[in-house]
Amino acid sequence: MRLDYQAIGVRVRRLRKAKGLTQQALAELSEQEPSNISHIERGATKLSLPTLVSLANALNVTADQLLCDSLPASQSVFQREAEHLLADCSHSELQIITETIRTLKDSLRRTRHASGK
Repeated sequence: MRLDYQAIGVRVRRLRKAKGLTQQALAELSEQEPSNISHIERGATKLSLPTLVSLANALNVTADQLLCDSLPASQSVFQREAEHLLADCSHSELQIITETIRTLKDSLRRTRHASGK
């Protein structure tokens, strides 16, 4: 299994911005160099386990939240993320999103069934 460093970087950037942190502030909280945060967010560097843990702690998230794109057993992370994304939706937005998900899911399963996977 390969780690998807770009996906990890996207998640770090998204979480950092959601917490209103600059790269400099995250670097200080995680005891990293600001340039290292930039490299991580761009997926331009492999990060060590201690770096991953320090980022997770600085962002107040679990390591699996940063690694979920590379972990087959991370369904609960995606479910929590979806719940968070839906939490502030209006009734009509939820209807549209639900129908979109239903259509997408049906399409994915038809494509998978047609390809024999």
